Amino acid sequence: MLTAQEALERLKAGNARFVKGEAVQQKLLSHQERAEMASEQNPFAIVLGCSDSRVPAEMVFDQGLGDLFVIRVAGNIVAPSQVGSVEFAAERYDCAVVVVLGHSHCGAIQATIDTLMNPQQPPSSNLMSIVNRVRPSVEILMQTDLKNDLKKLSAHAVRSNVFASVNQLRHGSAVLESLIEKGKMIVVGAEYSLETGEVSFFDF
Repeated sequence: MLTAQEALERLKAGNARFVKGEAVQQKLLSHQERAEMASEQNPFAIVLGCSDSRVPAEMVFDQGLGDLFVIRVAGNIVAPSQVGSVEFAAERYDCAVVVVLGHSHCGAIQATIDTLMNPQQPPSSNLMSIVNRVRPSVEILMQTDLKNDLKKLSAHAVRSNVFASVNQLRHGSAVLESLIEKGKMIVVGAEYSLETGEVSFFDF
């Protein structure tokens, strides 16, 4: 079992390879190894990321089959099902780190901004359930001068939303709170740049 710091370093190293175009994991998996994993898995990290097709966590961090327990949902939001998924992986596989991975030009962030700016044209009730979870991270920023620069507003909202999800995982689950208090887990935020492929980790 890797420590949280060891897991983070492995993720950072993998992303560095990805950025340089030197990714190796996707080339290493054999049919035999895939078959051997059918009966069990042993991921070393949990990633709660966005559903955006341009941000596949395994590729971004250059990890192989069975290395990451990935939960993907538009806007990398935290709802009960996501919390339960993190709890499951944390308890079952002793993962010591959870990464909430946002990304630049997030569609869920933009959908929230659009909804707040045009409340008379709300999205579907299902999409609204996502918007409502992102809304607090955007509303507070729209009360500042950022409302006059939508590009900057979106960029700041991505990070604000990551922070909100990190905070919810840290303080919205008795299971995760206990693991964190015992030093068995950390929850960190990060942002993937669609332009560069680089993942920046935040120190909240």
